[in-house]
Amino acid sequence: MSTVYDFEALSIDGKPVALKKFKGKALLIVNTASACGFTPQFAGLEKLHETYGAQGLVVLGFPCNQFGSQDSGSNDEIASFCQLNYGVTFPMMQKIDVNGAQAHPLYQWLSAEAPGLLGSKSIKWNFTKFLVGKDGVVLKRYAPTDSPESLTEDIEAALAA
Repeated sequence: MSTVYDFEALSIDGKPVALKKFKGKALLIVNTASACGFTPQFAGLEKLHETYGAQGLVVLGFPCNQFGSQDSGSNDEIASFCQLNYGVTFPMMQKIDVNGAQAHPLYQWLSAEAPGLLGSKSIKWNFTKFLVGKDGVVLKRYAPTDSPESLTEDIEAALAA
C-alpha cells in the first residue's frame, strides 16, 4: 500500500520536496487558485497553519489552472499573490494538473484513495482538500465549499491519533 510519503513534488520555487520529510505530521493538501470564488480560503488555510502547525499540521498548496483558467500566472506570480494578499507562509508547490493524463501522481493517488461524491475520482474544482493522517494515509476528502474552519474537529482528531 502506498502512503503520501511515497511521493515527491516541486516547491513553488522549483526545488524537489520528498513528502517523506513530513513523516509523522498530519497534512492538509489543497489544490488552489488565485482568481477563484474560493480564493479567500487562503486566509483560513493560513489560520489553520498558524493554529496547528506547532502541533504537527502541514498545509500544502498546489496551484492548478484546470478550472476556468483561474491560476494562469507563473509560479513566481502565484507565490507573490499568496504572500501579498493572504500572508501565506505554509508551503506552496509548483502549479500542477490534478485531473487527466498529466495529473500529478500525488493527485492520482489522492483521488483514488478518497473518491468524491458518488465515487468520482476526478477533482471537481479549486480548493478540494485532502486530510492525511500522521501515518501517511488519506483520512478524508473535502469539497471546495467546505471552509478551512469547518475542518478543525477532523484536524484535531488527526493530530491526536
